[in-house]
Amino acid sequence: MSLADPPRLAPIRILLLNPNSSHAMTKSMEAAANSIATLSPSVSISTYTAPEPSPASIDNAEGIQASVQAVLNDPEFTSRLQSEAYDAVLVACFSVHPLVKHLAKALNPVPVTGIFEASILTGLSLVPLVEEEQQKWGVVTTGAFWEAHLANGVAAFLGQAPSPASATGHSSPNDSRFAGVFSTGVNAGDFHTISQDQVNVRLREATQRLLSSGNVTCVVMGCGGMGGLQDMIRTIVVQEYGQDRARGVSIVDGVQAGVLQLQQAVLSRRVFGVK
Repeated sequence: MSLADPPRLAPIRILLLNPNSSHAMTKSMEAAANSIATLSPSVSISTYTAPEPSPASIDNAEGIQASVQAVLNDPEFTSRLQSEAYDAVLVACFSVHPLVKHLAKALNPVPVTGIFEASILTGLSLVPLVEEEQQKWGVVTTGAFWEAHLANGVAAFLGQAPSPASATGHSSPNDSRFAGVFSTGVNAGDFHTISQDQVNVRLREATQRLLSSGNVTCVVMGCGGMGGLQDMIRTIVVQEYGQDRARGVSIVDGVQAGVLQLQQAVLSRRVFGVK
């Protein structure tokens, strides 16, 4: 197979599926996705926003389930899947979202992932496994509900049982590279509605707790609605670690990680799959 082989160079069409009903959040995540897609002219992003009664901000287990039903019962969504030839689907909710497994099964062999799963793989790829001075990755997220939900989700994704609850009040997987999940106490939709000063204070507190938990070299933003906060987190990292040490810290946006993971998955199927 040559580099000019059409199947490998064919455009990659990714559907960014926002399972909450906030069009503003979809627009924000679309901008993040497109900033990555422009690195490869063959990648294009389409978006879908769940209708009500899916909540505008998914903040708990009830919200997750409501969003699943809203998407699966939406005729527009079903019609788009049938009429549009998407090469991959990104479920843009930073949670253990049932739509990831449901769509992966229904659309097989079309690659499907969530921004949560993509962020785990990205965090692991950025943090080497070493015996001395182990580098770590961790998550800064929104409401307190997500601390246990995401920590248990990481453990399940890695095929592990979560460790017992620690002094911080939440459990974590038995993986020396994972520093844990740290909540700002601010819900997803609040990041774009409350004052910037409030966002700064909450984000700083959560990021400081993560950075003080060990040799953290990768910070994952644990919410699709946190897009655009990289510079603020970078500033906090510099203040906590100093300029030199901060250069070695990566800050991961889940939507961007998802686009990169799906692009790789589509190309891998084209190169290594049945010709």
